[in-house]
Amino acid sequence: MEILKKPILTEKASLLTEKLNRFTFKADHRANKLQIKEAIEKMYGVTIEAINTMVVVGKIKSRNTKAGITSGRAAKYKKAVVTLKDGETIDFYSNI
Repeated sequence: MEILKKPILTEKASLLTEKLNRFTFKADHRANKLQIKEAIEKMYGVTIEAINTMVVVGKIKSRNTKAGITSGRAAKYKKAVVTLKDGETIDFYSNI
């Protein structure tokens, strides 16, 4: 099971990073806080003070097709918001 899927790089997540030194990740929905914390600390070499997780329910999407209106739902996922120790940071763009 791959615990961390990818970092979330939205405007809201960027504001959290700038103001409160918090970073946001998309995680496997079966992973718990301890597993997510361990994976981030190992991958980025940082110290985590706090971790908050939430399950984001996928939006209902619909579109017009030749056969009529088709509706479905985007996939749900777990979001992890991680607060780092003061002075530490994660650079997502270093390994591009």
